Amino acid sequence: MTQKEILFEIQKIDEELKKRLPNEKLQNYNSGEIVHAKQMAFHKCQKRNRWVFGGNRSGKTECGAVESVWLARGIHPFRKNRKNIEMWVVSLSSQVQRDVAQAKVLSYINPAWIEDVCMLSGRKDNPLGGVIDYILLKNVFGGVSKIGFKSCDQGREKFQGASLDYVWFDEEPPYDIYQECRMRVMDKQGEIFGTMTPLKGLSWVYDEIYLNKNNDDNIWYEQMEWLDNPYLKKEEIESLTSSMSSDELDARRYGKFTASGGMVYPEFDENVNVIEPFNVPIKWYDNISIDPGLNNPLSAHWYAVDYDNNIYVIAEHFEAQKGIEYHAEMIKKICDRLNWHKSNGRICALIDSAANQRTLASQKSVSELFYDYGILVNPNVNKDLFSGIQRVKTYLKNAKGDSKLFIFNTCTNSMREMKSYFWGKTDVPIKKDDHALDELRYYIMSRPENKKEKPQKSIIQKDKERLYKKIKYAGKMH
Repeated sequence: MTQKEILFEIQKIDEELKKRLPNEKLQNYNSGEIVHAKQMAFHKCQKRNRWVFGGNRSGKTECGAVESVWLARGIHPFRKNRKNIEMWVVSLSSQVQRDVAQAKVLSYINPAWIEDVCMLSGRKDNPLGGVIDYILLKNVFGGVSKIGFKSCDQGREKFQGASLDYVWFDEEPPYDIYQECRMRVMDKQGEIFGTMTPLKGLSWVYDEIYLNKNNDDNIWYEQMEWLDNPYLKKEEIESLTSSMSSDELDARRYGKFTASGGMVYPEFDENVNVIEPFNVPIKWYDNISIDPGLNNPLSAHWYAVDYDNNIYVIAEHFEAQKGIEYHAEMIKKICDRLNWHKSNGRICALIDSAANQRTLASQKSVSELFYDYGILVNPNVNKDLFSGIQRVKTYLKNAKGDSKLFIFNTCTNSMREMKSYFWGKTDVPIKKDDHALDELRYYIMSRPENKKEKPQKSIIQKDKERLYKKIKYAGKMH
């Protein structure tokens, strides 16, 4: 074989390897010794509205692209696969589409799988160099799936009419486009997933997805940071960290939502402080704490403490525009379910001291009304705001990095308020959505502070003290 023929054969092999590379990339995704655990948690989640809030280079876009190809090909390892699915990949602009989401999706597609490509600009034989309208992808069940690409700068009207199985948002879309896409997946009972860095602050995503203010069971999210990505080098992380402000780090490294005043409880970490419910020993039951409200929500939580002084928030009652009789009955029902202890036949609870005040609407105070309905409330609580906040902070995470406050994930309002409590411009927390946090402070402040153990004295120190007392006593005798 001549040198020219050898070079020709090598060129053919190189071209074939280039064709096979995307296929191998998909096969190798999280399949070796190194696994991105949070990417896999996203893929395994069965909720219909899933989001990843991740810092730049945390691996969030990668899992969105893989999810799209798996679904279109009908090879998703954790979901029921179908043929002939239709989905959209939504980017902020056509340029961002071309450079980010589109490039990621193409990197996981073997060219042999492509039935057709329709371009908005550029040549179909070089889709990476242009802007794709849609890709027709062969499905392993014998059908053809369609991945359409949309950009938010097209406006809401361009998102009307279609009936879809899936929509992937790469970065945060405008709210009207999000709502329009929700309509698009309704007919087929389809799904939405999003991957984004929260750079817009406390936007609609913060309220609708992160806080889940409507308590939608279909919503799920997780946060990714640089350390979650096993493929990022530590030196690179340290270099990037040193070049950013704390606010930038919150969003761009940790995928956190930030406000101008900052969170009151940045120590709160859902991965640590929120836990699955378990059968709490009755001996751990401690107290109930109430923040009263009539038009505003009344918040009540049940607290238990183990032998290591860890606090568990194990149940909640949280409801607005109801009377004291209704709230008392709901509290009794939860106490019956938990087999909660009583004192002289009555349920005991802490309550805001404002409950002692009488209003024009009633001749009795809230405290007196609760007593009439079988609940003995104690309004003698410490309401000092700043010392209370500091005590809560130490339970969320102390100086050693240990957490001693754990919230059952069924206490959704307690979790939501933890995430939405921010400092205002006057160095005081914004007085909004803080009912559960107020009564948490009352409870925490009702507990005695941990006293430092006195150091054990050595034998020599004890001998010195004994000798000193003996000399002192002898001096008095003379």
